[in-house]
Amino acid sequence: MKQSDKRNSWKRITTLIIPYIFIVGLFKYVGTAVSEAYIDNKVIAAASTEQQLISSIFTLLGTFLVLFLFMKYIDKEPFLNLGFQYKNKGKDIFIGLLIGILIMGFGYVILVSFNQIKFISITFFYSDFLIVFVIFLSVAFSEEALFRGYILRNLMNSMNKNMALLVSAIIFTTMHALNQNITFIGLVNLFLAGILLGLPYIYTKNLWFPISLHFSWNFFQSLLGFNVSGKNSYSIVNFDLVEKNNFNGGDFGFEGSVLSVLSLTVLIILTMYYFNRYGNENKKTIFN
Repeated sequence: MKQSDKRNSWKRITTLIIPYIFIVGLFKYVGTAVSEAYIDNKVIAAASTEQQLISSIFTLLGTFLVLFLFMKYIDKEPFLNLGFQYKNKGKDIFIGLLIGILIMGFGYVILVSFNQIKFISITFFYSDFLIVFVIFLSVAFSEEALFRGYILRNLMNSMNKNMALLVSAIIFTTMHALNQNITFIGLVNLFLAGILLGLPYIYTKNLWFPISLHFSWNFFQSLLGFNVSGKNSYSIVNFDLVEKNNFNGGDFGFEGSVLSVLSLTVLIILTMYYFNRYGNENKKTIFN
């Protein structure tokens, strides 16, 4: 690759920072105003589910606007080239959803079996269920488009793909480093999640599997009663932590647990094995 191409890739990423902060910040401001919440982290953290919904949708709109403008005028490519080509991606989406369900179900059963959590009740509200569904779908689309679709994609144009994956995972972790109730293990899990979500992309340059896994991981984590990256949201299952520790993740949620470290590590190894075994035969889709 030409040295100028490498510099341009880095330039696009660094140039993205200020417009992203300004435009997405403006959209979030408007979203917060619409939801009648004050622009204050403590207030937003305690905002109603409906306010979280509006905030997440406006964040998605702002993110997509920035990425659309950069793809059109800076990268000079169609927006879909971020990785939104959808032909024959049904199985990728299904398996991404399935992995999230299985990991969260496995984690919940293990923690109950080891008396780490105490079941209280089950509550189901259809409107809250749909709202949380949209919230985490919005988060998955906006974060995967930004971190994998744009940042990782450009890093791959400026360095070895494995190094690009590491750098993108570090950026992903850094952007979440100020999450509520963050812990060291939580940071480790965020980094491992960045690796796991980026691995399929460096082989396929397609976002549907990372989006579906990211959504499923967060959504079912929430429904089963865990905090998601330190944030509380609507849950169908209600439980108490017998003791807050690194085994159950404490207030950061399942992502703050050693179980999450184990789960993500196993998934990374399996994903690497799959692509090392079948990657050259299967560039267009993940699972045949």
